[in-house]
Amino acid sequence: MTANTTELRQVPNTNDSRHQVIAGTRPRRSSSAGDVVLSYLRIQANALTSLEPMVRAGEPDSVHQMRVATRRLRATLRSFGQVIAPADGDHLAGELRWLGHVLGAARDAEVLAWHLAETLRTIPVELLIGPVQARVQGHFAPVGAAARTALFEALDSPRYKALLAELDRLTHEHPRGPRTADPARDVLPAAVRRAYRRTKRRMRRARHAPAGTARDVALHRARKSARSARYAAEAASPAAGKKAQKFAGQMKKVQSVLGDHQDAVLARQAARDLGVGAYLAGENAFTYGLLRDREDRQASGLQADAGRVWRRASRRRYRRWMH
Repeated sequence: MTANTTELRQVPNTNDSRHQVIAGTRPRRSSSAGDVVLSYLRIQANALTSLEPMVRAGEPDSVHQMRVATRRLRATLRSFGQVIAPADGDHLAGELRWLGHVLGAARDAEVLAWHLAETLRTIPVELLIGPVQARVQGHFAPVGAAARTALFEALDSPRYKALLAELDRLTHEHPRGPRTADPARDVLPAAVRRAYRRTKRRMRRARHAPAGTARDVALHRARKSARSARYAAEAASPAAGKKAQKFAGQMKKVQSVLGDHQDAVLARQAARDLGVGAYLAGENAFTYGLLRDREDRQASGLQADAGRVWRRASRRRYRRWMH
């Protein structure tokens, strides 16, 4: 299991219908595009503000869940420009990107340390030469602490308060996009289709990219697109029904395997850096080389997995509802 699959039952589930009741009236299949998108934005805004106290209290997985709510909000603003006018959503999307980066720095340090510790547990004890676990912990502990300090400073900042105020205004005003009043079933599937096609292009580029850094970067970009397509389909599901939900589930699988690949890529680089640090400190760097090799083989295997998962997810039967 990787950190990407970790969940916490106490954290609000932003797909739960109970949150739709909290955020407002649940849209119907006959609802306008504006009503459907606005409802989804309200759900995610509610999740974001509900998670903030948990983040401040250090609740497990709360940073990750708040980051997900931030990403869902930003993806919705980016995907549905015909519903949320760019003049109304672009600035907020940029501020959500800032918040996502701050949350991500705290989350990524935690995930990477956990990932390397889990890999080390699979290495036979006789191959653990030197204070490997202590070095891993000693490297990431101050990084994580600094990231958490920066996160709390951000949450206390006027910039974050302004972000919340802007989000509150947007979710309490009727959208002003050119197709806001049109039926959701006539507008939203096309937006999801555009997000899917962007993912398809990026997966193709990744497949043809040279092995190594270029392909790793291309796969990471494809992951971001798959995530946006997933969230767009989630937002459209009140109007499109189970077909949109099934498509979102397939994009989640693509996102997950590409996320595991990115974790392995980052862990591979971290293992190298830790090995260099150990060598310069006069320690034996053998285990770090072994650790890097394992992460490299895992990343290679996940590239192959990503291709298989994408071929299944892109089958026409998951996409017919968009046309």
